[in-house]
Amino acid sequence: MQKDLGNYRKSYEKSALMEDTIPHNPMELFQQWFREVEASEGVEEPNAMTVSTVGLDGFPKNRVVLLKKYSHEGFIFYTNYKSEKGRAIADNPNVCISFFWPNLERQIIIKGKAEKIATNLSDGYFESRPKGSRLGAIVSNQSSVISSREVLEEKLTQLEKEYEGKEIKRPNWWGGYIVKPVSMEFWQGRPNRLHDRIRYEFKDIDWKIERLAP
Repeated sequence: MQKDLGNYRKSYEKSALMEDTIPHNPMELFQQWFREVEASEGVEEPNAMTVSTVGLDGFPKNRVVLLKKYSHEGFIFYTNYKSEKGRAIADNPNVCISFFWPNLERQIIIKGKAEKIATNLSDGYFESRPKGSRLGAIVSNQSSVISSREVLEEKLTQLEKEYEGKEIKRPNWWGGYIVKPVSMEFWQGRPNRLHDRIRYEFKDIDWKIERLAP
């Protein structure tokens, strides 16, 4: 099987990223870009991000998850702590997360350290989820091998009966991580592949801003 994709071409011309128009703190620029993509058309889930970890087998692995909160401190997402990504983070908390918004010709690449958030914060988010999502988190032994989909559906049916009229509490093996950034790179597509790349790196007590060659 073979297909040549060399003729896939696009000229990026929608915007620019210049040092004299950006804030000193990268989280402020992230918020500006995120609001702009929310207001734009063509991105169904602007909070979809790729989380990259180094697995216990030594290989990097990427997967798309949903960003659920961001602040000056970092980026929060939720998962099963016993999942493949959870075990990878426990072994090596250095992760990379990235956003790609093709309709605005932008991406953001963030390096940082992941750590579990406070249990009360995970409790609060878990309680806000729809009942089906809460039960789904309990049903799935995430990343483990299962014999069929029917196994999941049968277990869900059992739990629906078990928890009928009862409170569904967060299992202690499910919760949130916050990724605290040490580097944030903003990429804006430009004509002739001379893209704008601005990198913020945290040095000592402040952010250092540099332009990278495309």
